[in-house]
Amino acid sequence: MVTRKRWMVVLLVLVSLLLAQCTQPAAAPEEAFRVAFVYVGPVGDLGWSHAHDQGRLALADMEGVETAYSEAVPEGPDAERVIRDYAQQGYDMIFATSFGYMDSVMAVAEEFPDTIFEHATGYATAPNVAIYDGRGYEGWYLAGIAAGRMTKTTVLGYVAPYPIPEVVRNLNAFTLGAQSVNPGVVVNPVWIFSWFDPVKEREAAQALLDLGADVIARESDSPEPDKIAEENGIYAVGYNAVSTDVAPNAVLTAPVWDWGVYYRQTVQAARDGTWETHAYWGHMADGLLSLAELGSMVPQAVKDEVSAAQAQIISGELLPFTGPLYDNTGELRVPAGEAMSDEALLSFNWLLQGVTGVVPE
Repeated sequence: MVTRKRWMVVLLVLVSLLLAQCTQPAAAPEEAFRVAFVYVGPVGDLGWSHAHDQGRLALADMEGVETAYSEAVPEGPDAERVIRDYAQQGYDMIFATSFGYMDSVMAVAEEFPDTIFEHATGYATAPNVAIYDGRGYEGWYLAGIAAGRMTKTTVLGYVAPYPIPEVVRNLNAFTLGAQSVNPGVVVNPVWIFSWFDPVKEREAAQALLDLGADVIARESDSPEPDKIAEENGIYAVGYNAVSTDVAPNAVLTAPVWDWGVYYRQTVQAARDGTWETHAYWGHMADGLLSLAELGSMVPQAVKDEVSAAQAQIISGELLPFTGPLYDNTGELRVPAGEAMSDEALLSFNWLLQGVTGVVPE
């Protein structure tokens, strides 16, 4: 009888242990790493914001990463409100993808020191704020070679959004590329003071057409200038995406971005705890930037010429902004054999010989 009681006690203990194990709460799933993106234009613009959103989508296969975005957010108070809202929601990392968001980022970042912020194309950093950009001018130089070879009037047009160093640098690089194969080229910029405004972009393209341009490049975000080129039997150079659906006979090429290259590596660093504030300025060699395939209207000899220049840029043999470089008043700005420093490139505020007008205030 005693033995039986002992076995019953043992059995009850075992059952109790089993029940205790069964009632233990399941381990909580690992909390997702949440990343937000703020865009100045619509994601369907086939422009800058579209390119960044493609970069966001490149994070889709990173396990445990969730993303959100806000599009068409104006620079200024609206941007600060949207960025702060993401921070208040507890997002771990916020990418603000337009130059004019910089002040908003810095203001919100000070309030949320545990949130990581990254700002595209700006210059201000903080312990929890990094900046990132790519050397778009490398692609614009190559696009200029194609435009310089394809023009018959030697007059090129450029729809320029804002007179900031990034745009001035790309405009000048486009000019240098064209002049490297066609020294008599003149480039007319029209400043529209907007990143995305289809009406202004179309009006600017029409004005450039009236000035005799037979190739119209745009650093703005809508394909309206490409459409103007198509409608008038001239050529266009796009940006961020090739709009062959609306201008199949006009678009020569376009500098395009692969922001996913950067977003994947920096998000991974943030998750790993190895992220530190930085100022990244990527090269074509990094895979961040490329030139879209040249159109069928471009002769093979020109394609080969562009390809050879691209290889030199990637290898570092060709630095587009190497002197002698004169501004459009005739002043020598960069002596022969000297390459512009990054500091000078990042503060570019003058126009090369062959570019008309002045940099607006």
